[in-house]
Amino acid sequence: MLPVEATGVSTDPYEASNYRDVPGIETNRLRGGALIVVVDGVVGRARKLCGICDSIGIDGWDWLEKLNQKNTDDGEKPTAAFMEEIIVGRPVFSFPNAPGGFRLRYGRARTTGLAACGVHPASMVTLNGFMTTGLQLRIELPGKSAAICPVDTIEPPVVRLKDDSVVRVDNVETAEEVYDDVDRVLFNGDVLINAGDFLQFNHKLLPAGYDEDQWRLDVEYAMEAVGDQAAEELTELPADVIIELAADPWNPPTPSEAIAITRIDAPLHPRYTYDWSKTTLERLLRLRNALAESWSQRGQGLRLGQEEKETLETLLAPHRVEAGAVKFGEAEAILERCLALDKKYVEAEADAPLQQVNLWAGFTVKEKAYVYVGARMGRPEKAKERKMSPYVHTIFPVGNAGGPQRDITRAKRGDRIRVELVRLYCPECGYPARTALCENCGAVTVMQKQCPRCKRLTDSETCPACNTDMVGYDWAEIDLREELENARRHIDGMIPDRIKCVKRLMNESRMPEHLGKGILRARYDLSVFKDGTLRYDLTDIPLTHFKPGEVGVPVEKLRKMGYTIDVEGEPLTRRDQMLELMVQDVVLPEECGDYLVKATKFLDDELRDFYKLEPYYNVDHRDQLVGHIILGLAPHTSAAIVGRLIGWSKVRNCYAHPYWHAAKRRNCDGDEDAVMMVLDPLLNFSKKYLPEQSGGLMDAPLFVIPNLNPSEVDKESHNLDVVGRYPPEFYKMSMEGASPSQFAALVDTLGGRLGTAAQYMGFKYTKECSDINLGSHVGAYNRLRTMLEKLESQLDLTEKLRAVDGQIVALKILNSHFMKDIVGNLRAFTRQGFRCSKCNKKFRRPPLKGSCDRCGGPILMTVHKGGIEKYIKSAESIVETYNLGEYYGDRIRLVREEIDSIFGEAVPEEAQTQFNLTDFMRPKEKR
Repeated sequence: MLPVEATGVSTDPYEASNYRDVPGIETNRLRGGALIVVVDGVVGRARKLCGICDSIGIDGWDWLEKLNQKNTDDGEKPTAAFMEEIIVGRPVFSFPNAPGGFRLRYGRARTTGLAACGVHPASMVTLNGFMTTGLQLRIELPGKSAAICPVDTIEPPVVRLKDDSVVRVDNVETAEEVYDDVDRVLFNGDVLINAGDFLQFNHKLLPAGYDEDQWRLDVEYAMEAVGDQAAEELTELPADVIIELAADPWNPPTPSEAIAITRIDAPLHPRYTYDWSKTTLERLLRLRNALAESWSQRGQGLRLGQEEKETLETLLAPHRVEAGAVKFGEAEAILERCLALDKKYVEAEADAPLQQVNLWAGFTVKEKAYVYVGARMGRPEKAKERKMSPYVHTIFPVGNAGGPQRDITRAKRGDRIRVELVRLYCPECGYPARTALCENCGAVTVMQKQCPRCKRLTDSETCPACNTDMVGYDWAEIDLREELENARRHIDGMIPDRIKCVKRLMNESRMPEHLGKGILRARYDLSVFKDGTLRYDLTDIPLTHFKPGEVGVPVEKLRKMGYTIDVEGEPLTRRDQMLELMVQDVVLPEECGDYLVKATKFLDDELRDFYKLEPYYNVDHRDQLVGHIILGLAPHTSAAIVGRLIGWSKVRNCYAHPYWHAAKRRNCDGDEDAVMMVLDPLLNFSKKYLPEQSGGLMDAPLFVIPNLNPSEVDKESHNLDVVGRYPPEFYKMSMEGASPSQFAALVDTLGGRLGTAAQYMGFKYTKECSDINLGSHVGAYNRLRTMLEKLESQLDLTEKLRAVDGQIVALKILNSHFMKDIVGNLRAFTRQGFRCSKCNKKFRRPPLKGSCDRCGGPILMTVHKGGIEKYIKSAESIVETYNLGEYYGDRIRLVREEIDSIFGEAVPEEAQTQFNLTDFMRPKEKR
């Protein structure tokens, strides 16, 4: 049993059929909040809860360890959680631990951490453009999701081209050059995950493939063991060159230098470490013998059989194919040593390919990859203006007078409408009012409460006569055209062509916004949110360091904002110096900057025309906004955090310090939050605008946090590691599957710096990133317009990926998306409601006269045939293309027949003809 009761109010009209009237349970209806607590809070976070219980010594929760263990007694292999549902247009990039997927790599770049992980920018391009900065990955480990950020010092993808050449795609330029020629993606590249995420999710370490970070440690250890002089004699390289090659991520050693460095007992460099363990010893021997047989003619190219060519591809060894002959570039010297190609005949003396390669080479060759991480696309990246549905310019009710567009400018003078409005009066002059200040004398107005039943006026909460709760609003008749003209006179401006309003007010007191603010927003076509503010939604991604050139801000401007020295302590004078980001500074997308310029123009107009004050911002270009204050707010909170805008990026995400995201109670696993100019909520937000429904107070800036205290932000940020590199013991522990409690002491985290000066500055990272603007910026999901185009690109990518089985993906798309959508829409059609096209009145059943009983307008369906059968042809194509079998073919055929029967289309039948009665009657002329 759950030691803590999970309960909540009813959220659905459906009642439980069993276990009704249970003592202690308030209702028989479904309680969505309690379900979320159990499913997402307990089951979904069982491993994390186990770690918390162990760390603070709570007993009685041992059952959590078995909660996520699936029963496999029936022999069925458990499915990774991220693979349980696959949606059209959101491809699978790698199956769980599938060779050729994303190789697990430990480390943190300045663009990763707090659940965000890094991939090579070339991988973003190579994977059909679906993967972009800020994209949410549904990932196999250590958590459930992660946002993607660019890191160009990790392993890039390896692809096979249509001419059978195998290319290591080292940069974005190469990826774009070979994009149209890619036939198969043999290796997706690395996924960089920091150790802090394994701490946060209480996940044990997994073995890591050999990478440059480990090679650097091994070289330094070897240099210390043999000494500089001996190292120079053995390698014929200067000692300082060896150290520089080990430390420089941008300039790897050449093949000859890498082989030379192995003479000091250092392993072969990771760039030249091929994936030997993914083939068999027999296939490796056949490849070795085929190469050795004609190795002396390698300059002219070697002719290989299909099996030998496939083995080369499995190894991920780069090579070119010209006129059917294989030519090696940098791989030539490596293959010659690792396969002993200088000898005609050799014997196999080991039991595994990697062991045999080590014997042939005479030096240490490490394992390329132990673990591949499965992943699929989650939510696409987002950078978009926050709009209500449908979007409006002001929170002012117009009922049905504005038409379907709710446009108040369509109202005619003299036409009066009846809407619910707040009851206000001026205590000074006694006049009724609808605004916070009396338009007659300027005094603060007071709400006048009324009994909705007997219409008695009183200041008490309940009616003394009928004991009914008092309300602060009543039905009122207003002339919309007159209201609009009064608002125009107040701001002394022109009326735009269109001003979209709400049909009715949803807040508790029915308080409207002043119509003048709506006129000013309509000038710039800005959509207001439910609380009166303007917002821009962005995906959260972390940033701890930046260069002035990356954010497009002059050095002089940054110096004025406090960035006077770089991370090395040198004075800031150049655009390429590395700076440590201050904890409340934010970098926003350029398109967000263009939106904020429009927002500031509205705010300046509001100050000047509405409040009769001097404008504040006075900006015409986004660069003029650098240094201004913004607010960040997460949808599930009510406290906004102050931030300072320090520059712009090319990506469509919000780059900010991990502390700043954590202050919003967020991490960077694909979450989306809003930013707004600080003056906007100060002028326009009101708690009285918020809906009275449950959850109405969420996603509203009820509080503003001016100063960030690291001890008070979300605790997940305290697990962020800020070391310059991991020690050798960390990698040793990863091979042993160490638990978080075992390796935590090896990693410097923010939690260990709290309360000291080091909690704000002095952070380091293990992997470099040359530019935070690298990679794709607009993903294929947002770029492709129709679902059919997205499906075609998704399946095309599936066929290219070595780490993905196309038939399984097609089957899951059919089951988890197409069939659910088709059958669900078919069921919705039989239960649908109807609406009037003019006044939008809803009907459970259409009136018998066929028109609206309110306005006489035509009645429309809410579910249409096109929405039901939109995926039928695509589903049929998938079944046929991937040979999914008769069962799925029959399911699609039965659904199509049911659709045809509902809409009256004849179902063809073999050897049968439908006759009319007249077919049996003799024509008159033949009588």
